[in-house]
Amino acid sequence: MHIFSYKLTRLHARLDEQIRAEIERRIPNTLRLLRLKRLRLNVKDRLYARTLQLRFD
Repeated sequence: MHIFSYKLTRLHARLDEQIRAEIERRIPNTLRLLRLKRLRLNVKDRLYARTLQLRFD
């Protein structure tokens, strides 16, 4: 796995952990949840684009 893909994968996992932790709070911060989910989706899109790029190079 390339280092860039690895870093994106780790970032995605950390965002997942933060989202789970925020959801489990007594009163979750909805704005923070939306921000984290948007970031996670952005990372997922970048990973997918990277996978396609590597596949066709």
